Amino acid sequence: MLTRWLAAALVLIALTGPAGAGDPRPLPPEPAVATAHPLATQAALDILEAGGNAFDAAVAATAALAVVEPYGSGIGGGGFWLLHREADDFQVMVDGRETAPGAAHRDMYLDDDGEVRSRLSLDGPLAAAIPGTPAALAHITEHYGRLSLAENLAPAIRHAREGFRVGSHYRRMARFRQDALRASPQARAIMLKEGEVPELGYVLRQPDLAGTLEQLVEHGADGFYRGEVAERLVRGMRNAGGIWTLEDLETYRLVEREPVRFQYHDMTITAASLPSAGGIALATMLQILEPFDLQAMGPAGRIHLTVEAMRRAYRDRHVYLGDPDFVHVPVERLVSREHADRLREGLRVDRATPSASLDVHGDEGEDTTHFSIIDQEGNRVAATLSINYPFGSGFIPAGTGVLLNNEMDDFASQPGKPNAYGLVGGERNAIEPGKRPLSSMTPVFIEDSERVGILGSPGGSRIITQVLLGILHFADGREPHEWVSAPRYHHQYLPDRIQHEPGAITVEIRRELVDRGHRVVPMTREYGDMQAVLWNIPENRVVAASDPRGGGLAVPYGTRDEEAAGVDNPESAQGD
Repeated sequence: MLTRWLAAALVLIALTGPAGAGDPRPLPPEPAVATAHPLATQAALDILEAGGNAFDAAVAATAALAVVEPYGSGIGGGGFWLLHREADDFQVMVDGRETAPGAAHRDMYLDDDGEVRSRLSLDGPLAAAIPGTPAALAHITEHYGRLSLAENLAPAIRHAREGFRVGSHYRRMARFRQDALRASPQARAIMLKEGEVPELGYVLRQPDLAGTLEQLVEHGADGFYRGEVAERLVRGMRNAGGIWTLEDLETYRLVEREPVRFQYHDMTITAASLPSAGGIALATMLQILEPFDLQAMGPAGRIHLTVEAMRRAYRDRHVYLGDPDFVHVPVERLVSREHADRLREGLRVDRATPSASLDVHGDEGEDTTHFSIIDQEGNRVAATLSINYPFGSGFIPAGTGVLLNNEMDDFASQPGKPNAYGLVGGERNAIEPGKRPLSSMTPVFIEDSERVGILGSPGGSRIITQVLLGILHFADGREPHEWVSAPRYHHQYLPDRIQHEPGAITVEIRRELVDRGHRVVPMTREYGDMQAVLWNIPENRVVAASDPRGGGLAVPYGTRDEEAAGVDNPESAQGD
């Protein structure tokens, strides 16, 4: 033990920062937390105040979000936790992505004519993959945290038992998924009020979920994947027509993976790796864009080039990407500059490339949540979590309080056909037992010689392009409030169109883009809920920002004001 800590200390001494060669890298002046809900931010801050580190705070935030933001994440879902430990410059991605149950098969959502019965992969027990979040809570606490699981889960258990006030975003999402919630007796009883969307300010209590979290405290991951909770999960699923077995739960394994890491100009980007498509896509897009002076291109030219990079990266997703434990993915080639150079060859600065003209032959969740945390030791976490569609499958097995995901829709139910987010999946993402579906969740670290950024966002297929735009804002020297609030646009190869938020593209810019051959489609609403932290090292300053589109809270530690934070304000509970 002494040797390990001595080695870590020597590494810390060897780290250098912008103060000068040989100088130890300074530490942040204070911690910072940005999450999609004030109660989750408060939970993380309380854990930091109790002596926990960023990893403990991440567990507390994850669990709290599972309780107060059930439309976006939960212990019935999964996610990716990107961790950085400052003392030894250690970085890892904790892959808590869901896996397909053992009885799943590639044609399970097809009818007799071979067509997709889409609601089966969206609503009810057949839509749910085996959750990974409970395993991640226990793993991160045990291997990276400083406090106990009981301490880290205490805020979530309290909110589940005592309740939280329903906000306007909860009501919108519940109205959108009301039919699915009504179809599950337990979800109807817990998430609705007498079958209807609860009124603003209604106190929503989840005693069964509190009991499940307490089983995690008592038994660790086994409290979910084995024993009483596991039996209730499987019994409830099979009684409703699901296919889970006790073996599916017992054999779930969390995986630690090397993140994707690459350079863009003088910046180092660290991002989620497969089964997230995000890191590879960001490497492709940014390396395509690197030779261009985007500032000199004008607004229309900048959007055009960025969209062309998006188009090519999403085409690669369709052709190459899948669970690396099941299919070979040429990751080194896909993140290489040579690959980006080849993709750039057909790019014209004056003309859009029709997606249909790109070669599609290779080697062969919108309601999600994100948080960003840094502590005073420089440890940091970027985590993106999901149950996929709003309120996931809408199904809760009796006695568990666990709202289950519908991540099975992230597989290619029929290769070549779009899923609920319009993403067209390839053969590599076909359904197989034990396989993890491809994901868009993209937690990211950005670093240059003077700054460290932590960011990510929900948004389904639009997550990766949101993060791309955030990185470009970082590169332009903008502050976090600009990363999270700037208007957004998106292209995902198919369908072949630019989607954009209201106000993101002016009439004049739209005209220029159309003249270049783009199809430009305005959206009727905003999307995403980015949470960001910036550590400016020379200025000895930490800044956190929460997307104004949501109801989250970003707080540099030590400046918390619970009343101002809206903890008791129903309007604050707006998530994604």
